[in-house]
Amino acid sequence: MIEILNPTELARAREAGALVADILQSLKSRSVVGTNLLDIDRWAQAMILEAGAQSCYVDYAPSFGRGPFGHYICTGVNDAVLHGLPRDYTLADGDLLTLDLAVAKGGVAADSAISFIVGGAQPPESVAMINATEHALAAGIAAAGPGARIGDISHAIGSVLSEAGYAINTQFGGHGIGSTMHQDPHVPNTGRPGRGYKLRPGLLLALEPWVMADTAELVTDADGWTLRSATGCRTAHSEHTIAITGDGAEILTLPREARP
Repeated sequence: MIEILNPTELARAREAGALVADILQSLKSRSVVGTNLLDIDRWAQAMILEAGAQSCYVDYAPSFGRGPFGHYICTGVNDAVLHGLPRDYTLADGDLLTLDLAVAKGGVAADSAISFIVGGAQPPESVAMINATEHALAAGIAAAGPGARIGDISHAIGSVLSEAGYAINTQFGGHGIGSTMHQDPHVPNTGRPGRGYKLRPGLLLALEPWVMADTAELVTDADGWTLRSATGCRTAHSEHTIAITGDGAEILTLPREARP
């Protein structure tokens, strides 16, 4: 299913996107050396409920997970790149943490992910990997607009990741979003320009470049959810929800300080 949102629904999407961004930035500031992943999940739950919003994760039970997910946020550490199930783990200095959050408010969902390094240690390879996903995300957003095609976004993302030296996995990528978290169209993190669904104003997309340092192969953790790099290498993931407008793309999940 592909949804095209009306102006009222787009206003609700902006509200959901701002909430997701605010929660992620709050959690980032609180995720320090000694923080437990289960505490992050509890903090996310409290902020979602306080805002009168609904988690897109807690009851989510797709075919690729051992559902329902049962938690309010995805927390991936180091080699865990997608669908990280919160667990009893205490963050250490230099850990690479990914927080991925999807929330619905007013019947419309928004989805975003950030990766960052905990503590004072800043391993250069990890910093470069995070930067590559952020630059690829910016390139994908720049390629989006009315009349563009999904392949244009995928090509822009994939070009940045490939030029940075990363292999690209196409099992999981970006997606449509609206009244539900995961919708068509699928947005692979590499592709050919001029191909695929033609973008229209009112379409919401969650774009999410992610990479693993030295492999494109994923393995599923024993928890049935967490996807890790097959080699145990570090990983990074960046994601924004965007709305296609009459003249480009509007980022709905910008941090407060970056909003117009």
